[in-house]
Amino acid sequence: MVGYSPSEIGILFAAAPLVRFLLPFLFLRHITLTPKVFNAALLLSFAASVLFYPFLELFWPLLFTNIVLGIGMSLSLPYVESVALSHMPKERYGKVRLFGSIGFILVSLVLVNYLNTPYSAIIFLNLSTFSALVFGFFVLKNEGKHITPMLTEGKPFNLLAHWPLWLSFFLMQVGFGGFYNFFTIYASSHSIGLAAFDISAMDMTIYLWSFGVICEVFMLYFQAPLLKNSLLKVLLFSIGITILRWLILALFPQNLTLLFISQSMHAFSFALYHSAAIMYLHALYSDKKLSQQFFAGIAYGLGGFAGAFGAGFMYEVSPQGLYLVAALITLASFIFLWIESQRAKR
Repeated sequence: MVGYSPSEIGILFAAAPLVRFLLPFLFLRHITLTPKVFNAALLLSFAASVLFYPFLELFWPLLFTNIVLGIGMSLSLPYVESVALSHMPKERYGKVRLFGSIGFILVSLVLVNYLNTPYSAIIFLNLSTFSALVFGFFVLKNEGKHITPMLTEGKPFNLLAHWPLWLSFFLMQVGFGGFYNFFTIYASSHSIGLAAFDISAMDMTIYLWSFGVICEVFMLYFQAPLLKNSLLKVLLFSIGITILRWLILALFPQNLTLLFISQSMHAFSFALYHSAAIMYLHALYSDKKLSQQFFAGIAYGLGGFAGAFGAGFMYEVSPQGLYLVAALITLASFIFLWIESQRAKR
């Protein structure tokens, strides 16, 4: 709406994932994710959100502001997740994590109707980052009360010692690049609306998104029994389901029933996968916070950036081919995780 070109928008969107990837390397030796750093990250996020208003129409200052916001966000979430996993039984983790999914539903179904201008969206961003700052204060205030101390069992953090695992995390999110960035355009372009019910293709796409997140919430709430199994096997199963999901999108883009089935698989390819990955890293490494930071950085940061960047070029060549390639990349993720599972048995 302000007038940026597609390439400029792409650069702006790419800034935060790259920061999310690079920042954890500073914490290997130079910095520790302490309560003070967490508090500073929340303050940084709020300050950056305020700067969006004066810098909206200035590309370089806006890019800098987006980088600052990315720094704040990449520090706050790993801290909260590591605290949550350290102070509650793992079967309760999903029941806490699902509130993020509920927030996504509220934004996509309700709030989107009110974010009519860039400035109304910035006001919402200001309010949400300020709220995160306020509630983050209570997290810090109560972290040491009525809870068990953070456990330190596990191995020292080492990326190379478990390289197949980290490569699998990375490739899994590369495969998601075509979904997060092009599913709306892809589904809408295949005229999947229901004219008899006066439902447009775009409205139906919104319903597909929302249905996927509802399935995600359902899985997060009821996933505890599944997570009592081998976490590596749970991850392998979730990746296998995701391969099938991308194949459905590639081969049957006009079949509404199969599209809803593919969206139901989000319960496995995101909700169950994310929970199992977080819990596995929490058990594997002694430095819980650092492992969560690297998971966010390598998977959602670098993987998300590479997936989005590559998906744009692939979609221009063949929209359906994009999801076939995503299935192949996810298959590679499955293979590397299988290698990690075999190494773990030794």
